[in-house]
Amino acid sequence: MAREKQQFKSDARQFAYKRYYKRYIEDDPERVASFEDEVANAELAAKIYDLRTRGGLSQRELAELVRTTASVICRLENSGYEGHSLSMLRRIATALNKRIDIRFVPIKRQRKAA
Repeated sequence: MAREKQQFKSDARQFAYKRYYKRYIEDDPERVASFEDEVANAELAAKIYDLRTRGGLSQRELAELVRTTASVICRLENSGYEGHSLSMLRRIATALNKRIDIRFVPIKRQRKAA
């Protein structure tokens, strides 16, 4: 039963996301770029959080392994943070026995209305 509710929430969230994206962002290239930046920051923050928690580490424990402070780890896990550095991400990856894989993917081009 809880699974059904979770699915409903996810579907409702997805519908709202698509609706608001289309209404407020879709036709403005500047807003699209800003939105994509925010999504990338949120995805990276979530990835750091997921890796840390799957590793069974607190922010303080990961900070000790990376030789930084818990507040830095907290900041990196904040979806609004924009200051991720490749060197810090490498330190985190090493501490969690992972490696970083960087990819360049095509940007979806907007179709112009005829």
